[in-house]
Amino acid sequence: MAELEPTLWRDIMDYLRQRHSAICRKWFEDLQPKGLNGGILKVRTSSHIQQNYLKRECLDQFTEAAQSSTGALVAVQFITGEEADAETLRNESTTTAIAEPPGTTRRPAPIMQRSDDVDHEYDQIVLSPDYSFENFITGPNNQLACAASVAVANQPGTAYNPLFVHGGVGLGKTHLLQAICQALMRENPQVRICYLSCDSFMNHFLDCVQSGQMSEFRHRYRHVDVLVIDDIHILANRERTQEEFFHTFNALYQHNKQIVLSSDSPPSDIPALEERLVSRFSWGLVAHITRPDYETRVAIVRAKAKLRTLQMPDDVVSYIATRIESNARELEGAITTVQGHAVLQNHPITLELAQRALGDPVGSTAAGQITLQQIIDAVTIYYSVKLSDLQSKRRHKSITEPRQVCMWLARKRTRFSLEEIGGYFGGRDHTTVMHAIKTVNERMDVDPTFGRQVNELTERLTRKP
Repeated sequence: MAELEPTLWRDIMDYLRQRHSAICRKWFEDLQPKGLNGGILKVRTSSHIQQNYLKRECLDQFTEAAQSSTGALVAVQFITGEEADAETLRNESTTTAIAEPPGTTRRPAPIMQRSDDVDHEYDQIVLSPDYSFENFITGPNNQLACAASVAVANQPGTAYNPLFVHGGVGLGKTHLLQAICQALMRENPQVRICYLSCDSFMNHFLDCVQSGQMSEFRHRYRHVDVLVIDDIHILANRERTQEEFFHTFNALYQHNKQIVLSSDSPPSDIPALEERLVSRFSWGLVAHITRPDYETRVAIVRAKAKLRTLQMPDDVVSYIATRIESNARELEGAITTVQGHAVLQNHPITLELAQRALGDPVGSTAAGQITLQQIIDAVTIYYSVKLSDLQSKRRHKSITEPRQVCMWLARKRTRFSLEEIGGYFGGRDHTTVMHAIKTVNERMDVDPTFGRQVNELTERLTRKP
């Protein structure tokens, strides 16, 4: 197989970063081109999880990049280390097939990997290398769910069985489910894991009922070591599917096989769910995930930026974490938007770029309502300082005074919480904002000049253009 020129591989990766930045991840740096032969570019991955993910999610983009960089009709093929080593052995043989060297132990492929005889319509969910425990950010909103998931990965079938994780959209349920699967597969590549959506389970059941293949259906789901089902609340009002899942649950539980479920609500709140299933879902541990607080959102933004190898200044991190309050999925969407604008404009990520990319930095406001950006503009102009100074750690009076005035005005004239205001000004906590408000109030009482300055700023903000 012909060696690939290092410059050509760099061209391919540069093309991906320029044209398909949203898919690029830090672990792409570990991918290794194994050569170009017969119009096929083979790329070595670090694991079966990476291989499957790249096949399903990134193949078209890699192929496009390879064809653009080579100017030829090239196809990309992702291979694992075991496959690359086996191919090297075959290439080194010039006469007969090479037998395995004495003592060689092959690492078997995980059971999660799809085989050709599996009906594609019911493929299991492809695991994302992003969704590992290492990349999961814990906070007060998800500590129990994360700790329980780690325990399940360490002691499947004994720690918490079943593990039932529930919460709103984009809060990390799927991340934890996939992290459990990946940890189990790393520890034991032969573990049999079935991970799919409840919708796929339900559709497969109905089709097997109609085709008379229930024995095949039951064998598939009752002879695994771990059954992981996302969005189990879809079982609501599905009496026949609930009946079948009840027996599947019992068969696995009686043999100490691990069951992990996710839902948008706790078992007792799933409408029209049979009482016996409600009871069984609560046998192990029911863990609730809520919306992340500001500190957790900051950590999430930083982690996801790092995963994409993005250089994101602290003021941009604070801005995104303040701007997006709902969930990690929307935070990641904001990062993707900012990254896309930076790539298109060929400009480093700055606060100004992020604000342009995401629109109004404080969201939509009612007519006449003062925004945080208007307060910042008024204060920075009045005191001749930069926003980056206000968000910095500097404590010189020329910076602390306008920073405290900004916080005071933000609290008086906007609906932001103390936590959100502090977060926007360099990631400070709510006690810092409370101190700033107290300081401004007390100084206005004893310093008439300072009081007039603050009042003048307030009038400027409320004055109609």
